[in-house]
Amino acid sequence: MTTAPTIDLNADLAEGFGIWSLTDDDALLGVVTSANVACGFHAGDPLTMQRVAAAAVGAGVAIGAQVSYRDLAGFGRRFVDADPAELTADLLYQVGALREFTRAAGGEVAYLKPHGALYNAVVHHDAQAGAVVAAAEQAGLPVLGLPGSRLLARAAEAGLTTYAEAFGDRGYTPEGTLVPRREPGALLPDADAVVERARRLATDGVIVAVDGTEIPTEAASLCLHGDSPGAVTAARRVAEALRDAGVTLAPFA
Repeated sequence: MTTAPTIDLNADLAEGFGIWSLTDDDALLGVVTSANVACGFHAGDPLTMQRVAAAAVGAGVAIGAQVSYRDLAGFGRRFVDADPAELTADLLYQVGALREFTRAAGGEVAYLKPHGALYNAVVHHDAQAGAVVAAAEQAGLPVLGLPGSRLLARAAEAGLTTYAEAFGDRGYTPEGTLVPRREPGALLPDADAVVERARRLATDGVIVAVDGTEIPTEAASLCLHGDSPGAVTAARRVAEALRDAGVTLAPFA
C-alpha cells in the first residue's frame, strides 16, 4: 500500500515594519502550515512579531525563526561579511525575541531558517554556515535549508535535526541552487507555474530548472514567498491543487 505524500507549506511572515506592511499575514496563516516569522533584523518590529506569533499559535501554524543579517535597509538581501561569532550572537538574539513572544502566546518556536542573502550564503560559505549552526545548537532548534547546502551538512554533523526546503516561486539553476534575484528567471512567471512546481515536487519529487533540467528533490517543506505579487491567491491555489492530488499538508516540525 502506497502512503499518501505529505508536505509542509511555509511562508515568510511579519515582514513589515512599523506602519508599513509587506505581507498579508492573516490571510497566509489561513493557508500555510508553517510560518517563518521575521525577527527584526531584516524586517519585523516587536509589535508585528507579537501579533503574528499569537495569530500563528491561534491558527495551529508552526512557527520558525526567520533570522538574517543586520540589514534592515536592504531587507536582508545584501551579503554581509560578518565575523562568525558576531553572526551567531545576532542570530541567537533574534531567536530569543521571537521565542518570548511565541511562549507568551502559548506556543514554541519550532525551527530556525536563515533569510535572504544569509540563506544563499550558507549554501557554500562554510564559516557562516557554522555560525548559523552554532546559533541553532545553542537555541536547541532544528534547521530548515536548501538541500545539499553547507548549512544542512554542518547541522547534521552537529547532531541537529535538519529539514530540506524547496521554493515554489523561485527559479533554480541546473545545480539545484536558486537563481539570483537580479538575474532573469529568478521568479516563476505566474501562479500556474507555481502550482505546477508544487504538484511535481510533491508527487514526483522533481523541480525543473530554468534550462529544463529535472532536479530530483526531496523536500519536507515548500516555501511560498508572502511578498510576491498575488501571493495569497497563489498559495490558496497551491494548497487546493496539492490536496486534490492526494497530498496531505502538515507542518514538518
